[in-house]
Amino acid sequence: MCWWSCSGGFHQKATTPVGLVGSCRRVRHNETAAFRRTPRAPPLPRTDAGPVMDETEFWEIVDSTREAAGGDPEDHAELLVERLLQSDPDAVLDFARHFEARYNRAYRWDLWGAAWVLLGGASDDAFDYFRCWLIGQGREIFEGAVHDPDALADLLDDFDEELDGDGEELGYAADEAYEQLTGLVAPDLGILPAPPEPEGTPVDFEDDAVMAQRYPKLWSRFMAD
Repeated sequence: MCWWSCSGGFHQKATTPVGLVGSCRRVRHNETAAFRRTPRAPPLPRTDAGPVMDETEFWEIVDSTREAAGGDPEDHAELLVERLLQSDPDAVLDFARHFEARYNRAYRWDLWGAAWVLLGGASDDAFDYFRCWLIGQGREIFEGAVHDPDALADLLDDFDEELDGDGEELGYAADEAYEQLTGLVAPDLGILPAPPEPEGTPVDFEDDAVMAQRYPKLWSRFMAD
C-alpha cells in the first residue's frame, strides 16, 4: 500500500487500497504460505445451506473478546483468535465474511475524514487499520459511525490516539484461526471486493475550515485548542 501524502495536497483520486480482510489478507497469507509451504484450502463449493454463524453471534464474539481484552486492540486480536479456535472451520469462515463485508462497507470518504480528525491524519494504511478497529468496537459504534461519522464524538467515551484507532491484527484473526484449525490458508470467501475508490464525495482533509464544518462535534472535541 502507498502512504497517503499529507504534504502533497488533497488527492481527488485515492490510491488503490489493499483491504486487510479482502485482498490484503490473501497477500499476507500468500507470503506466509510461500515461507511455510502451507497449502491453500480449495475454493468453497456453492451451497444452499445458510451460514453457520449469524450476525448476532458475530457481534457477540467481537464484543465479548473486546471486553475481556479491556479494549486493547492487540490483546483483542489475540483473544479473538483463541475464541475462534473453539469454533469449527466453517464458522470461522463465516466470521471472516461478516468482518470483510463490514470492512468494505466502511470504505467511505466521510468515514475516512472522521478517522483523519481522530488520528490527526490518516494514510490509506491507517484508514484500513481504523476500519478494523471500528468493527472491533461493536455494532452500536460501527453502525452509528457508518450512518454519521461525526457521531463518533458522542459514541466514543474515550479515545487515546496512541492506543485506539489501529486494529490491524483484528483483520487477520480469522485467517490465523482457520490456519491453526486446518493447516491450510483460508480460501477465497466469495465476498465482493471494496470499490476501487471510497464511496461518497471526497473530503479535503487538509482544509481545516472544511473539516471543522463537516465534522463539527469531532473537531470541537479532538482538534479545538
